[in-house]
Amino acid sequence: MVHLFGRAIIAPFAKLWLKPVQGLDRLPEPPYIVAANHSSYLDDLFVPCTFIPLTDREMHIFVNSRYYKSFFLRKFLYHYNCIPVDVAKDVPDEERRRKTNDKAFAEAAMGLKKGHLFAVFPEGGRSPDGKLQKAKTGVARVALASQVPVVPVGIADSYEIMPKGAVFPRFRRAEMRIGAPLTFKRFAGKDDPKTLQAVTRTIMREIAKLAGQSYGW
Repeated sequence: MVHLFGRAIIAPFAKLWLKPVQGLDRLPEPPYIVAANHSSYLDDLFVPCTFIPLTDREMHIFVNSRYYKSFFLRKFLYHYNCIPVDVAKDVPDEERRRKTNDKAFAEAAMGLKKGHLFAVFPEGGRSPDGKLQKAKTGVARVALASQVPVVPVGIADSYEIMPKGAVFPRFRRAEMRIGAPLTFKRFAGKDDPKTLQAVTRTIMREIAKLAGQSYGW
C-alpha cells in the first residue's frame, strides 16, 4: 500500500477542510496527469490525499527547489516523490534552471511511463489573491511528451481557508471538482511554443470552469 502513513494520518487531517470530491467517476485508468489551480498550501495536501488513496499509485509533483534547503523538509519531499524545479525569481542562473528543469521533466515522464501519477499546478505557484494566474507551459510539455490524459481539477475556496501568508487555516471547507480527462494525441511530436501555449490554455480553461473562475490568457 503506497504511503501508508500519509493515507492514515495526513489524508484524514487534510480532508477536514475538504468537502466530498465531485467527479470521481470521470477518472481514467492511470497513468495520468492531474492539473489543478493553486491558491493555498492546502492544495498541496488536497491533491495527493485524494488521488493516491484512490489509485494506490505513486504520485510525483513539481515543487519549487527553494523548499529543499531545509534538511527535514527535503527528506519529506523526496519521500513523497516530489520533483524539484527551479524558478527564475529564486534561481537567476538560466543555465542552471534549464538543467534542473530538464531533469525534472524527464523524471515526470519516467514516472508516468512506470504507471505512476503526475500532479502539477500550472500557475507555477500560489495565487496572491485566489484568482487564476497565467500558467506556465510545463504541463503541456509533459502531456505531449508522455501522451497520457490530463485530468483538470478545480479547487474552490481554499484561498479563503488559508491564503498566501496565513499561518493557520480557518475552519471552513473547500470544494474539489474533477473534470473530464483531456487528450492531445493530435499534437503528438510537437513542442513548439505556439502548440505548448494552445494546450496549456485548453487545460487552464477547463480548470477555470471547475473552479468557478475564468481564464483570460
